[in-house]
Amino acid sequence: MKWTSGRSGNVDDRRGSGGGGGMLVGGGLGTLIIAAIIFFLGGDPSAILSSGMDSGAQTEQRDLNENELKVREFVQMITAENEKTWTKVFSENGMQYQPAKVVMFEAVTQSGCGTAQAAMGPFYCPADQTVYMDMSFFKELEQRFGATVTEFSIAYVMAHEMGHHVQTLLGTTQKVDQLRSSGRYSEAEMNRVSVATELQADFYAGLWAKQTDNREKFLEPGDIESAISAAEAVGDDNIQKRSQGYVNQEGFTHGSSAQRRDWFMKGYNTGDIRQGDTFDALLK
Repeated sequence: MKWTSGRSGNVDDRRGSGGGGGMLVGGGLGTLIIAAIIFFLGGDPSAILSSGMDSGAQTEQRDLNENELKVREFVQMITAENEKTWTKVFSENGMQYQPAKVVMFEAVTQSGCGTAQAAMGPFYCPADQTVYMDMSFFKELEQRFGATVTEFSIAYVMAHEMGHHVQTLLGTTQKVDQLRSSGRYSEAEMNRVSVATELQADFYAGLWAKQTDNREKFLEPGDIESAISAAEAVGDDNIQKRSQGYVNQEGFTHGSSAQRRDWFMKGYNTGDIRQGDTFDALLK
């Protein structure tokens, strides 16, 4: 992908600053990988945020190297392009967009949803309307889950998390929370709601890619394919096959590889926010 001139001031880079909390201890690598698989690209990981932590252990301060500074600039750029695109989309639909914040961290940091662990992968916290990013997770995505990781696949992941922010601004997140807290729905029914929520975030990511490319012409050959590779890698069926050897559709919480690909592409092909009602499509 081509880099654009935009840079956002809403990025807080906490790498090298001691992590904002403590180092990961206990649990073992297997636990951390499972946590990453289950909650990667999820909405609210608070159920396991506090596990395996020693709040008394501190990370050492260090200077960021040249590559890490370049990564910060990339995140600032993608954040800016999300802000531009969603400000335009909201304005066209008679609404006002409020930008999300982005926190870059390593090992551990504090979030509005609790203690964030790097091994969980990128996530969005509705409580503080912030996307939390640890870039080291993308090595796991490539090495363990078979995704082709490029700059644009990282941009897709960020756009997916920004999609959760859009859901919060539109009230979708709050409605889903009300359904969950009501106690009137079974686990299987709430899993279907969770799938609809995640697929809509994929749709929003595709919409962002289309609208941003229309403005900036930043996509290059292979970019969309790399986003699809990332989306398919974290499909529930692919994760279940790798982790337990079989697929249990009732246990899906994020959608199958095919669903994630199709809803991303629907957002990209239409570029129309009105076409993203995953809840109607899945919950009939």
